[in-house]
Amino acid sequence: MPIPKRFGRPLAAVAVSAAVAGSALIAAPAAQAYDTGHGKISCSAVKVRKSPAKNATALGVAYRGDAIAYDQFVYVKAEKTWYTRGTVTRKSDHAKIRGFVFYDCANPYNTDPAPKPPIPK
Repeated sequence: MPIPKRFGRPLAAVAVSAAVAGSALIAAPAAQAYDTGHGKISCSAVKVRKSPAKNATALGVAYRGDAIAYDQFVYVKAEKTWYTRGTVTRKSDHAKIRGFVFYDCANPYNTDPAPKPPIPK
């Protein structure tokens, strides 16, 4: 059954848009995940942020010794700062907060300061 002319162009535009969007998703680089694992917060207190930026919304506060299950590390060129993304479990109230903290505070190698991954180009 032929497609009526009034539906032909919009249908073709949708098909082309979907193809372009699909190829963009395939070509998009994956998030940088160097390591996954568990660690502890090494700073006395650090804000858990919604996104990797110093001025991002704070979702909560993590304290020294709180557990973090990390899964991604992000370098923000504008700030020249590394961030760790993960889920912090506070010892005081067992609250779970998912977000970004400064890399030096979410220490995956149990050293102070943490060795930093190489800066991406």
